[in-house]
Amino acid sequence: MTFFEDGVRVWCLRHGESENVTGGVAGAVPSASLTELGRQQAAVAARALAGEPISQVYSSTALRARQTGQALATAFRVPFRTMPELVEMGIGRHEGSSDPGVRRQTADVLRAWVVDGCLERQVADGESGFDVVGRVTAAFRRIAAQHSGETVAVVGHVAGLTVALGRLCSLGAAVWGTPLPHAQPFLIEGDGSGWRCLSWPGAKTDL
Repeated sequence: MTFFEDGVRVWCLRHGESENVTGGVAGAVPSASLTELGRQQAAVAARALAGEPISQVYSSTALRARQTGQALATAFRVPFRTMPELVEMGIGRHEGSSDPGVRRQTADVLRAWVVDGCLERQVADGESGFDVVGRVTAAFRRIAAQHSGETVAVVGHVAGLTVALGRLCSLGAAVWGTPLPHAQPFLIEGDGSGWRCLSWPGAKTDL
């Protein structure tokens, strides 16, 4: 029996391009919608996964993730469910800021989480890396428990997916360097023994 024979296969992707990204707005920004390009990217992602036996689609509760996830669920004619644990990292009182300094600080904190392993860092009074890793990995473990032997899709966010899956799959700093592209699926697999990711979008070294 192979390591992941009775496990779960999860096609992960960041949501499509959204208005908070094009507008330079920092934070979780739950009401930001996909742009027209983002909607096109979601459709392309669905075509890229054609032929995969996807049984359910999950996304964060943010509008842009829901829109991306709903596009996939409609294409595959499968159930769709939102999970609040998958939302983007919170940055506290700076939520919704368009200050370039806040965006730089957010990037610096994410780098500290991913590259240096300093999960205690946070932006202002926002979440720590421990908070984000804890909730996102809990969501993936619950999905794995409910979908043994199945393939599902999960739509999340750049920071949450990067720090949580980087640690869940023991990828270390290999996931740092090029931000996850919008709506580009990548596969992770997991069972009761662990998780693995064979190819991370934009990784500069072999995993």
